[in-house]
Amino acid sequence: MQMMKAAILESAPGGVHVEEIPLPEPGAGEVLVKVSACGVCHTDLHVMKAEVAFPTPAVMGHEISGTVAALGPGVKGLTIGSKVVSAFIMPCGFCTPCGAGRDDLCDSFFAMNRLKGTLYDGTTRLKRRNGSPIAMYSMAGLAEYSVVPATDVFPLADGLPLEESAVLGCAVFTAYGAVRHGAELRGGERIAVVAVGGVGINVIQIAHAFGASQIIAVDVKDDKLEAARRLGATDVVNAATTDATARVRELTDGRGVDVAFEVLGLPQTFTQAFEMIRDGGRMVAVGIAPGKTAAPVEITRLVRRELRIVGSYGARTRSDMPEIIRLAAKGIFRPESMVTQRFSLADADAAYKALARGEIVGRAIVVP
Repeated sequence: MQMMKAAILESAPGGVHVEEIPLPEPGAGEVLVKVSACGVCHTDLHVMKAEVAFPTPAVMGHEISGTVAALGPGVKGLTIGSKVVSAFIMPCGFCTPCGAGRDDLCDSFFAMNRLKGTLYDGTTRLKRRNGSPIAMYSMAGLAEYSVVPATDVFPLADGLPLEESAVLGCAVFTAYGAVRHGAELRGGERIAVVAVGGVGINVIQIAHAFGASQIIAVDVKDDKLEAARRLGATDVVNAATTDATARVRELTDGRGVDVAFEVLGLPQTFTQAFEMIRDGGRMVAVGIAPGKTAAPVEITRLVRRELRIVGSYGARTRSDMPEIIRLAAKGIFRPESMVTQRFSLADADAAYKALARGEIVGRAIVVP
């Protein structure tokens, strides 16, 4: 029996530990990827902290890069050894939303993977030596190998770094969906980005590429704000030392921004972002919140000033990932500029603890 190492979340709340488990095999329409790197994301952390329900034991990790190790029956267009990346939303390709081009709302992904930790035949590809199942969070990328539906495996363009390109699958993918589809950002518009971590920093880069005329980064940490300025922010606001809403309005001649992106998922930052937008503006909510967390919004202002609040979970995998890879290859944004720390698989738990303490600027990756 061939074995591999994986970082397993035994129960939540809790950390991950590395264990040897049997090497998974791809089923029909699936690809076995030898993982080169996996991004360290707050969404994993929500599960680890029991803020988002998910079955355990489980392997986390939902943005990967790697090389094709094996092809399941029926898979065409990929070759063994080719370099690939995968997004965290893994479309089934057959449900009603997928058929309508909205695979960001894939019924199977949410009903089976996000609720049950399985792939689309209703079973997980991961198990322990004794045969007991291990749930998969997306493709379960915190491991040496990962099984991914072929609908979510994309060739990596020449010239892009293999390990760092893992962040294209969530940090960039989520930001692209928020800017392109959530905000429908137009050239010349002014924006604010509330919380400039791994996703927020990419909202800045993509908005810059889309022609935003003013990009205001809002955070409580100066090192994150400095990174935001390097990657395209025209103004920065430290919300720990100033009234962020008042400062954003001051920077926009008292009007407010056309679009505010909230990328943290806290009630106070949600309301703060809403209050930053101008009359007729849009607020795009990107950050995931624990459980059924709610935020207060002034109803009368929402109605009278014709404001819009839009939720944005991710991009559209099959149509947007090729475009994201193309833009990265052209240098519109570079994945290596986002990756600030690397951890081994053995140190995966330490990576998430550092993320929880707010010590990671940009994005960290785990390299098996």
